[in-house]
Amino acid sequence: MIKITDLDKCFGSRTLFDNLNLSINEKEKVGLVGRNGHGKTSLFKMILGKMEYDSGLISIPKNYKIGYLEQHINFTKNTAVEEACLALTEVEKDGKWKAEKILSGLGFSRLDMLKNPNLFSGGYKIRINLAKVLLSDANMLMLDEPNNYLDIVAIRWLSGFLRSWKSELILITHDRSFMDSVITHCTVIHRTKARKIEGTTQKLYEQIEKEEEIYEKTRRNIEKKKKQTELFIRRFRAKARLAGMVQSRIKSLEKQETLAELTEIEDLDFSFSSIEFNAAKMLGVHNLSFRYSSEENSDNNIKSQSEEQEEAFEKKLLIKNLSFEVLKKERICVIGKNGKGKSTLLKLIAGRLQPNDGSIKTHPDLKISYFVQSDAANLNPLKTVYDEILNCSNKILPQKARNIAGAVMFSGDDALKKIDILSGGEKARVLLGKILATPCHLLLLDEPTNHLDMESCEGLIDAIDRFQGSVIMVTHNEEILRNVATKLIIFDRNEVIFFDGTYQDFLNKRGWEDENFKAESKSFNKESNSKNKNEIKKLRAQLIQEKSKTLKPLDEKVKKLETEIAKKEIVVNLNNEKLALASVTSDVKILQTVAKENKVLESEIEKLWMDFAFALEHLESETERFRKLFESLEY
Repeated sequence: MIKITDLDKCFGSRTLFDNLNLSINEKEKVGLVGRNGHGKTSLFKMILGKMEYDSGLISIPKNYKIGYLEQHINFTKNTAVEEACLALTEVEKDGKWKAEKILSGLGFSRLDMLKNPNLFSGGYKIRINLAKVLLSDANMLMLDEPNNYLDIVAIRWLSGFLRSWKSELILITHDRSFMDSVITHCTVIHRTKARKIEGTTQKLYEQIEKEEEIYEKTRRNIEKKKKQTELFIRRFRAKARLAGMVQSRIKSLEKQETLAELTEIEDLDFSFSSIEFNAAKMLGVHNLSFRYSSEENSDNNIKSQSEEQEEAFEKKLLIKNLSFEVLKKERICVIGKNGKGKSTLLKLIAGRLQPNDGSIKTHPDLKISYFVQSDAANLNPLKTVYDEILNCSNKILPQKARNIAGAVMFSGDDALKKIDILSGGEKARVLLGKILATPCHLLLLDEPTNHLDMESCEGLIDAIDRFQGSVIMVTHNEEILRNVATKLIIFDRNEVIFFDGTYQDFLNKRGWEDENFKAESKSFNKESNSKNKNEIKKLRAQLIQEKSKTLKPLDEKVKKLETEIAKKEIVVNLNNEKLALASVTSDVKILQTVAKENKVLESEIEKLWMDFAFALEHLESETERFRKLFESLEY
């Protein structure tokens, strides 16, 4: 449990927290929300002792272990799985399977786990740190935007892991559907205070909106009564026979409560500007195939994880025989694991890369606007936000540039900030501003929500909904997928396909390979239809061999733990007999030493039982997986 009392923090003239109070109770999973800049990450740092506060108290129980996601990379082991195992406690030091299970959930193959962690890309290095946090046996997990480093499959796995987490959790994320799937309580940092309720983000925001509406009505009523009282005093002050009433009104006015008007909180509030498109079809993709040559460099989203992977990556087709059309007012979302080619597809459509085979035929009048956060490196660090927006088009007038800057939350003097001093999230908003300044027919958006808060994500959804052109967007945010996508381009099962349907249609009809046993069974059935009996027998033999290789060590682990527990329980029972005899003979020395030994043994037995439960669960889940695979092999 963590208790924050009367916390105050100011940065110069700006008040971040004013008498902020918050408690995280036992087994609560708390989502921490609030607009960017309102102090979510600062509060994290204060709890962790990485940032000072002006006054107040943060109470953390003694020996209370907090696990948090480190951005700092300092790997010391030769393999990813060994590095992850560093987080295991002394009692769990032989629990390598736990590390493998979590790394697998975060998107590492068995081959990846055996590679040097320093050879992975930045995003995968952060995933290794995340695995260490999840393995750390912490009393509380503190996760600040873990989604930024994960693809959609890993995000869905993490959601399930956190739902089963038995201890406390504080989570910051801009993905509302992910947060609501995990949390038991929601806390918002709002107007320098913290407000916590049991329930989802929607419930919290509805409650705050209702409370502020009541507050504003009350404030207006008070102001109205105050003006009426002042008018009565002015009108009848000189009337002797009403002197008593006037004095009464004056005293009442002095005692009357004054409520400050709520300041307007700035939101990302913009609209993409579209141009009328008269043709039926914007572009057509026909049998598109693409691989990177050894001379070409992929972007950060598809960077290889090691030198060996890089060599294999250069030879492997990222996109093969993909065909689809983009018509008027399409909403197409591109989804799949990182490194599979999603960002590459947008680069191909934008004309920044050329396909190896196939073609992309665009209408000659088509105007495309392309958002990718790596373009922030092309912003001029010496220019202001206003200059960058003004200079992106000859048709932008100064006032319109000011208006657009305000729409992306750079109002007033903030529009005159130099690019050089902006954060990554602020630079992303400048890129959005430049797109707003350029009317187009087709928007290409590559993970536009990474540096946006929850409210800004909702503003983006609204802006896309109002846009009269078409949108192709790469995203891992399931809230956006459910609200935006009417068609999908899916990178999964080592292929890329066009899916004519919503994201929910995809989950119902197909689902993700890594989390769907039915997909495995269908794959086996599909193969079995095209194979003769001898081939199926060969496949069954391979499966039997794999089953034995997988289940045998798990079964041995379970039996070993059972034996260790039984041995220690025998010792405890013998000690209990010694204690009974010592109590009769009043042998104080035996009473003290044997009781102390039993206490240690009982603690060890309890931990062994926990290991046994985990090991048994793993054995049963793997046994069930193989059972389903064997069922799929029908003659």
